[in-house]
Amino acid sequence: MHRSAGKVPHRQFMPILLVVAATCAIQHFLTPGAVGSDDSAGIPAQVDFQGWGQPTLALFITGQQHGYIEPCGCAGLENQKGGLARRDQLLQQLRQQKKWPVAALDAGNQVRRTGPQAMIKFESTLQALRMMEYKTVGLGEDDLKLSANDLLSQIVAQLDDKDKSDLFACANVNLLDFIRGYQVIEQGNLRVGVTSLLGDKEAKSVPISDGLEISGAKPALVKVVDQMRADRCNFIVTLFNGSESECKQLAEEVPGVDLMVCADGIGEPKFQPDQIKRTDGTICAMIQTGGKGMYVGVVGLFFSDRPSFRYQRVALDKTFSDSRRMLDSLKQYQQTLEDVLKHQGVAHLGIQSVGHPTGKFVGSETCGECHTQAYAVWEDTGHAHATKSIAEPTQRTDIARNFDPECISCHVTGWNAQHYYPYASGYDPLTQSAHLQGNGCENCHGPGASHVAAEQGTIAVDDAGKLKLRQQMRLEMAKAHEKCLECHDVDNSPEFHEHENSFAEYWEKVKHSGKD
Repeated sequence: MHRSAGKVPHRQFMPILLVVAATCAIQHFLTPGAVGSDDSAGIPAQVDFQGWGQPTLALFITGQQHGYIEPCGCAGLENQKGGLARRDQLLQQLRQQKKWPVAALDAGNQVRRTGPQAMIKFESTLQALRMMEYKTVGLGEDDLKLSANDLLSQIVAQLDDKDKSDLFACANVNLLDFIRGYQVIEQGNLRVGVTSLLGDKEAKSVPISDGLEISGAKPALVKVVDQMRADRCNFIVTLFNGSESECKQLAEEVPGVDLMVCADGIGEPKFQPDQIKRTDGTICAMIQTGGKGMYVGVVGLFFSDRPSFRYQRVALDKTFSDSRRMLDSLKQYQQTLEDVLKHQGVAHLGIQSVGHPTGKFVGSETCGECHTQAYAVWEDTGHAHATKSIAEPTQRTDIARNFDPECISCHVTGWNAQHYYPYASGYDPLTQSAHLQGNGCENCHGPGASHVAAEQGTIAVDDAGKLKLRQQMRLEMAKAHEKCLECHDVDNSPEFHEHENSFAEYWEKVKHSGKD
C-alpha cells in the first residue's frame, strides 16, 4: 500500500454504494459478541469480521479524540471506552493477525483546550499517529485554536519530497502552503482519494492567524473532488469536521464523494451508514466518528468483478488489551508534564494560580479537629485517597498522573475542577502539599481559613461575624449536587448519571453533618 501515480482503470466506486443500498444497508460482519461490539458477553480475544473475506483495502477511521488520549479511568477502565492503547491494539490485530492492508485516517480535533499542555498532548498524539502509520489526518477547529507557530512546527515536523506535510490534508484549510488538498492511497487497482474539510460554522470560531487560510467548505470540496477524479481516484473519502446537517447537505450537493465521515463529536456512531441520495441518482454513504475517540469505523473496500464495501463500528471497550507501545507513549506524555512542572514551574504549562474569592485552604485534617464525625466519614471514602489513586494507580500501574493538571484538579484540594488551575493556597504538585491531598472538605464547602481563625480566636470576630463565616461554609443539598458534577461528569462517573436518584444513592455513601 502506497501513495503513487501509476496507471489504473478509471473504475468508479459508485456501484459499491448502490450494492450496499440494495442489500439492506451496510452489512455488519462482526459476529455477535465479537471484540468491540456492544454485546460484552462471551467476547473472544481477537477481532473477527465474519464473512468479510480479504478486502482490497480496509479504512480504519477515527476522529474527535478531543483530548482523550486515554479514558479518564476514574470509573475503572473496564467501564469506559476509547484511548490510543486500545485503538492501536485493534489496528495491529487487523494488520498482523488478519493480514489486511489497512489505511488509517483521522478526521482531527485531537485536543479540546489551548495552551502549553494542549500543545504537548497534540504533539504526543501526532507521534502516536505516525507510529500507527496513519495516512491522512484532518484539522478540526480545536486543533486550529492552538498557537499558529506551535501548530506549524508540528505540521512541518515531517515533510515529503514536495514540501508538504506527511500527515495533514484538508480541502479548505492551509497554513503557509504546507498542507496538501488531498492524499491518494493506492492498493492494487484501487486509488482512494482522501481529504478533510472544516465546516463553515466551525471555521468562524477559529481565530485569525498569519499564514492560516480557511475557505468556504462547499466550493473547496467541489474543487478538490474534481482534482481527485482527475488524479484517477476511484473512491473518494471526505473527513468532515462539522455538524451532521452540514455534512449531509454537502453529501447531497457535491457529486463524486463516495464516503462522508461526520466528525461532530456528538453521541455514538450509528450502526449503519446513512445512504444520501443525490438528484443525479448517485449515492453517498455517511458515517460518524462519535466523540472522545471511543469508536473506530472500519470500512472494507472490495475491488472485484462486483465492487462493494462493508462497514462495522467498533467500540474500543474493555475487551481490548493495551498496546505496549501506546502505554509507553502515554507514560512519556506524563513524564513530559512532570519535567515541565519540576524544572520550569506551572506557568510553563500555561497555568496561573489565583486567589480564591472566599479565602485560603487549611486542609481536611484541620476541619476534623472540630468536625470529628464528618471527618471520620470522609476518611473512609474514596475522596480521602483521591491523590494516591493518581500517584499510585491500580490500573496501568506504571503511569502516574499526579503531575497532570487535568487529573490533579479533581484529585486534590484547592484546584478549580473545571478549568484545571490551582488556587493560590491550594495543592502544590511540586511540594505535594500533605495537608491538601485528597479531594477534601473545602472543595465543596469552600476555603476554611477565616472560619477556623474566627473559631480559634486568632482573629477578632464577634458572634455575628462567626455566624456569618459558619453560614458561608454550609452547602445546601441543591447546590451540593451541582458541586459534585464538577468532577463526577458523564466521562469520569457514568454511574453517577444512570438515573434521577443516583445523587441520593451516592449521598448515602458520604453522608455527614456539621459540628459534633
